[in-house]
Amino acid sequence: MEAVGRLGSLQAAADELGVTIGAVSQQVIKAEAQLGRPLFERTPKGMMMTEAGAAVLARLEEGFKALSAAVAVAQHKDENILTISVAPVFAARWLVYRLDRFANRHPDIRLRIDATTRLINPATSDVDIGIRVGSGQWPDVKSELLLAQEVFPVVTPRIAATLREPADLLKVPAVIDGHAMFGWEVWLKKAGLSGHCMEERHIFNDASLCLDAAMAGQGVMLAWQTLAAYALEQKCLVDPFGIRARTGFGHYFVTAEGVREPKKVTAFKTWIREEMEESMRLFQ
Repeated sequence: MEAVGRLGSLQAAADELGVTIGAVSQQVIKAEAQLGRPLFERTPKGMMMTEAGAAVLARLEEGFKALSAAVAVAQHKDENILTISVAPVFAARWLVYRLDRFANRHPDIRLRIDATTRLINPATSDVDIGIRVGSGQWPDVKSELLLAQEVFPVVTPRIAATLREPADLLKVPAVIDGHAMFGWEVWLKKAGLSGHCMEERHIFNDASLCLDAAMAGQGVMLAWQTLAAYALEQKCLVDPFGIRARTGFGHYFVTAEGVREPKKVTAFKTWIREEMEESMRLFQ
């Protein structure tokens, strides 16, 4: 019944559960007979829940969440293993360079990195903590701001040598992250260039590829702190003007809601805040 109510059709529920439509239909009929009232209205558009059915579905969803959380706790979690869910670009461009320092400080904790763009609920999975970029408004999880996102142009030192003022960037082709949650207008406004547009050269569906293109001298990228930190430190790229624009988004810790925080999670959060502060000194 829960699957039918959530998905809106017997076929979709059967596909998800791996059973026949007839089996799902029989379970719905049995549930309605047991409760003595119709739970669904059969319409040409699918199975529409009645008022009584919607009330029951809400309680079922709560129950399944609680059951999933209980199973996760039962299966959880070797206290010596810390599982971290992060976006691949954050793992590759910022976190991976610093993991040895965490290992040296906490030799008793082994790290397992789950690099994915999906938001995973630590309460119902084997993930202990996630780091995500966004507004921080995600359902059923606790979010805690780690770093407010700021964006700025990055170019090779060779290109930077040709720039005298922010308006000169308008002559440099831009490599674009097609999945970015912001556009160049955020920085152009901050730089006093509202109403102008960048000349686009290449569009990528991955921020790491954009950064690689910028390091190859193919143009200017609008980057953010964690993405560009290592390239700036290694002098592969430079920020030519030091003008930073906030996007309204941020890096957030994502943890289970309403549960006591394990010591290994607290240790990781403390460490990464210190690392982030040290890394951000590049931007002072």
